[in-house]
Amino acid sequence: MDWIHLPPLNSLRAFSALADAGSYTRAARQLNVTQAAVSQQVKGLEQRLGIALVARLGRGVELTDAGARLARELAHGFEVIGRGVERISEDAASRPVQVTMTPAFAVEWLLPRMSAFQRVHPEITLLLNPTSQVAQLRPGGTDVAIRYQDRRQPQPDVDSVLNTDMIVIAAPSLVEGLELRDRAALMDLPWLQELGTKEVTDWFAYHGVVPDRPLTVNHMPGNLIMTAVRRGDGVTYTARAFFSEDLAAGRVVELFSEPLFGVYFIETAPAPLRPEARVFLKWLRSQAETVTAASPDPSGP
Repeated sequence: MDWIHLPPLNSLRAFSALADAGSYTRAARQLNVTQAAVSQQVKGLEQRLGIALVARLGRGVELTDAGARLARELAHGFEVIGRGVERISEDAASRPVQVTMTPAFAVEWLLPRMSAFQRVHPEITLLLNPTSQVAQLRPGGTDVAIRYQDRRQPQPDVDSVLNTDMIVIAAPSLVEGLELRDRAALMDLPWLQELGTKEVTDWFAYHGVVPDRPLTVNHMPGNLIMTAVRRGDGVTYTARAFFSEDLAAGRVVELFSEPLFGVYFIETAPAPLRPEARVFLKWLRSQAETVTAASPDPSGP
């Protein structure tokens, strides 16, 4: 294809619309531009080709022989282009919106809201990928990621969906009768930690606690930690938003808290988002919330 010598697409499009519509007024209406814009594009095309394509005929137009030949070729070419664009659009619309997030966020925050989204948008299919791994965003792959960061990290402006206290919790049966006045006292308890993270050692280090003996840390997927901590298998460090109902019902107790310490935020693939992904993002932003205690822990940082 000789792209350099090919006339501008806008001029070819304007002429093709004029040939199809039979008048500048109707062509302008089809293209959603002014009549003058169509006339200017067609004149520019004639000058570029050095040949007359259109002749005025009353309020309408008449194509020259050269114009009629070009119109037939353009009609065929734009039909092929249109079919190609339509097939690609259909393929994109049928592909699920792929979303990645941590297992805990998926089970405790996102999934309870999914039925509300699907009632409003039954035409959109979501493919959720709960993982502790940082999934890469690339065109044709994962569309949306919900990431986590906290105050230990730089705080650039992010598209946050959840701002929450981060808390240490346990089942009442696990800590009943124990004196847990400071964070160092938690070294003797079993901990539950999400696979692929080092939340426990990071938490102790952030608060200046240097363990003088090995910690008991059980690693498991975040969604399994939810059940294990409620059962009394260990202590965990988590978002208050994930356990608000359990705390209110007394199924777990809060040992320490860090007010508004954690942020779950949205990242998107670098390529332009599909309409279906934009709809999901709009809904996701509408669900954004802040979850904090009425009285923050005075011993927090």
